[in-house]
Amino acid sequence: MIFVANHSACLFQTHHPTIFFIVKNFSGGIIFKFSNYLIFKFVISSLNCKFVGYTKTNPFAMTDTWKLNDKSFEKYLLNDDIQAKVSELATRLNSDLAGKKPLFVVVLNGAFIFASDLLKRISIDCEIAFVKLSSYHGTHSTGVVQQIIGLDLDIKGRTIVVIEDIVDTGLTLVRFLQTLREMEPAEIKVATCLLKPEAFMSKFPIDYLCFSIPNKFVVGYGLDYDGLGRNSSDIYQIVEG
Repeated sequence: MIFVANHSACLFQTHHPTIFFIVKNFSGGIIFKFSNYLIFKFVISSLNCKFVGYTKTNPFAMTDTWKLNDKSFEKYLLNDDIQAKVSELATRLNSDLAGKKPLFVVVLNGAFIFASDLLKRISIDCEIAFVKLSSYHGTHSTGVVQQIIGLDLDIKGRTIVVIEDIVDTGLTLVRFLQTLREMEPAEIKVATCLLKPEAFMSKFPIDYLCFSIPNKFVVGYGLDYDGLGRNSSDIYQIVEG
C-alpha cells in the first residue's frame, strides 16, 4: 500500500485499484469505503496521510423497519449484541457439560440460526438432533403441540440440552419436556435465545439464556410471522398501534 498526500488530496494505491471509492470528506480527512465491508478513515496534514481507524459494515444489513404482511416491525436487537451473548452462553456450556457428551436437541424451525451460531462455538464432544414442534398461529401461541419430527435416538441416561429460539408461555416446551422425561435421560437443560418473563406460565428452569425481552412479538434471527421474517441477522419487535 502507498499513501501520498498534500494539502488537497490523498492518493491510495494497492494491487487492486478498483476496490475502493471515496465516500465523503470530513473535517481534516477523507473516508474511503473498500468493497462493501470496511470503511477506513484517514487524516490529512500538509505532509502526510495518517491512518486513524476503520469500521466494519454489513452489506446484507436489513432496514431499521420491516413490513411483513399486515404488521410492521422495528429493529430491536442487533446481531453484534446477539453474537456476544451467544459466545458467553457457549463458554458456559463448554464448562458445565465437559465430559458429559451432551445431546443438543434443536427445536425447528425457529432455532435454526441460533443453534447454528451456538453449536459452532461448542468445543466439547456432543451429538445434535432435531425436533419440530408447532404452537403458533399468527402472533399468538396456541399452546397446542404438534410434534412433526420426533427424536429417533435412545436418550436414556444422557444429558440433553434443548435449544429453543424463544420461550413465550412455555406451554409448548413443557409438554415436550414431559415427553423427553418419559425417555429417562440423566438430565435435561434448556437453552434459549429469548425469554418473555411476563408471558412465561411454566415452572421449569431456563438454564441458559441470552436475553429476557418484553411481552411483544418479535421476528428475525430465525423467528417468523406466518412464515416470513426468519432471514435477518437482527431481531425485530412489532410496532403496535
